Amino acid sequence: MKRFIILALVAAVCIPAVAQKRAFTLADLYKIRNSSDPQFSPDGKKIAFVLTESFLEKGKTNQEIYLMDADGDNCRNVTNNPAADNHPRWSPDGSTILFLSTRENGQQAWLMPADGGTPRRLTDFAMGVDGAEWSPDGKQIVFSADVFPDCGADNACNKLNDSTQSTGPIQAHLTDKLLYRHWTAWKDGKVTHTIVFDIASQSYRDITPGTFESPSWEMGAAGFTYSPDGREICFVSNHDRVEAESTNKDLWIVPSAGGTARNITIDNKAYDGDPAYSPDGKYIAYKFQTVPGFESDLFSIAIYDRAEGTKTVLTTGFDNWVNDFKWAPDSRSIYFTGQVEGHVPLYRVDLATKKTTKIIDVKSIDAFDVSPDGKTIVFQRRSISEPVELWSCSSSGRNLKQLTFFNKNLADEVDLRPVEELWIPSPTGARIHTFLIKPHNFDPAKKYPVILNVHGGPQSQWADGFRGDWQMYPGSGYIEAFPNPHGSTGYGEKFTAEISRDWAGQVYQDVMAVADSLQNLPYVDKDRMGAMGWSYGGYFMMWLEGHTTRFKAIVSMMGVYDLTAMHGATEELWFPQWDLNGLPSTSDLYQKLSPNNYVKNFKTPCLVLTGEKDFRVPYTQSLEFFTDLQQMGVPSRLIVFPNDGHWPNGVKSMPLYYNAHLDWFHTYLGGDPAPYDMTKMVRNQAFMK
Repeated sequence: MKRFIILALVAAVCIPAVAQKRAFTLADLYKIRNSSDPQFSPDGKKIAFVLTESFLEKGKTNQEIYLMDADGDNCRNVTNNPAADNHPRWSPDGSTILFLSTRENGQQAWLMPADGGTPRRLTDFAMGVDGAEWSPDGKQIVFSADVFPDCGADNACNKLNDSTQSTGPIQAHLTDKLLYRHWTAWKDGKVTHTIVFDIASQSYRDITPGTFESPSWEMGAAGFTYSPDGREICFVSNHDRVEAESTNKDLWIVPSAGGTARNITIDNKAYDGDPAYSPDGKYIAYKFQTVPGFESDLFSIAIYDRAEGTKTVLTTGFDNWVNDFKWAPDSRSIYFTGQVEGHVPLYRVDLATKKTTKIIDVKSIDAFDVSPDGKTIVFQRRSISEPVELWSCSSSGRNLKQLTFFNKNLADEVDLRPVEELWIPSPTGARIHTFLIKPHNFDPAKKYPVILNVHGGPQSQWADGFRGDWQMYPGSGYIEAFPNPHGSTGYGEKFTAEISRDWAGQVYQDVMAVADSLQNLPYVDKDRMGAMGWSYGGYFMMWLEGHTTRFKAIVSMMGVYDLTAMHGATEELWFPQWDLNGLPSTSDLYQKLSPNNYVKNFKTPCLVLTGEKDFRVPYTQSLEFFTDLQQMGVPSRLIVFPNDGHWPNGVKSMPLYYNAHLDWFHTYLGGDPAPYDMTKMVRNQAFMK
């Protein structure tokens, strides 16, 4: 025994002391640099990607294009401009990089030599350019843009009719149909079309004319793609009579020279989208759902045989949502990421056998690319305690290597808190997967306040990936818990679907079971428990307000309060009509599940945040909630971001957002105070201009 003591003392003397890392702060959040959108060069020797930086005091972000060797060496920026440069795409011969930039005339397509050099503007389209891609022969590009149907690709006509380009403010919005606004923008007669630009003739051609959105909007997807021979373009469009009530997007094919488009998924009345041709040109892979009107139905992968006109489902044994996918260069398999139990691993599915194999699980993979020889995969990776960096591995998942180190200095200096994963029994019979993060300088002999954070969706998941929420509150002395209750993705489609038409039943039992479990931990102060949530999570906070007094402070962000009023003002009607089982006139759930019917029970101090341009959950929902809190005499505060929609601006509004949370929880839970004076922040609007 003495021998081991002596060895320990010797080791203590010989090993130098490790410097104590400091707590994570709001300023640290804006020192993080995010690398994204990795793209292999055609010869596989280089990788282009985007680096995003934030500047807290200026309230601005900037994006630049970076280039590095495939092994991570020679990493350097190849653009350097105050405007946003993003979306790098290699020309087929590898000599040129196409990218999007806001340098001149809105967002346009630009070109620059692949090894760097002076960029030149390629397009000057009046309505701006989005999602630009090369044609296979490098002679054209295709992009999407909002145009007036009568104008199509006519630049002068679009500019003449676009009131947003006038010198004065818009005087009125006019519409004759639903889905007249979306997310944060009014349509005002415009529709999204697919435009082909010929580089030699400098001419534009609208290949999806008409009054339909073509491509339809898809989060994170362009909605169009070239065939390998360049003769055809596949795009996504919904031609149902009332698009606001329908999820029936379809795949359409049209000659790239223009012509009549043909619907190739007409038999499926649910979602079909995100098309990608196989490298050999035989198939079109795409994501699909099977339940019409249910936006959170299982996302699976199918392939369309172009010669036979038949569909084959590939991911038959995968009972979780597919995120992104890419073809292997030999066209024999497809790589994809999926949401599984709070992680986002990478998988491969074989076309011949339909066998799905997990390639690698490194917490959260957000985007990836496959090298032209199929031997290497580069991916954007993060975890709760690790900011985004680019990594690579072999096609079998071996030889894992970190390629970028933009955040190493910060990670060496700051205590980025690790996570513990709990599986907590619920009266519903499920075990609720919960991420638990303990505060800086955690001492198990002490008791700490707890914040329970309920995610939005409701069909989504808290994943093991870095984000401000995970570090801001533990850095300020709070334990934070992130449960994945009923409705969460990643635990089988049945578990996800069971929250529809049951917004406050099983999920309420799940969340309260997590709260019960947390308060029994020896280091938790059960008298200092708070809760927060955004979107559906904001709704859930409003529901908690009327159904329990166990939390000492609540924060509701962008929440749904009066379900009938929300149905009348939101844009994507398919969501409430599925999740609440019909119209307010035909379903009693709009009243049974509406938090505004429980005002008489309101007692818990509540902070309310919303965005004035939120068309998904109109900000008047939060105004109503705040009014009722005030009239019930409940301590409450309202913050409205006038320039934001469903998500506050990351660098202009989020500093105030986090500061407001910390100020509120400090007042009622006793954690560390907010780093900035709230009154001064709002008065001078320093972060919001």
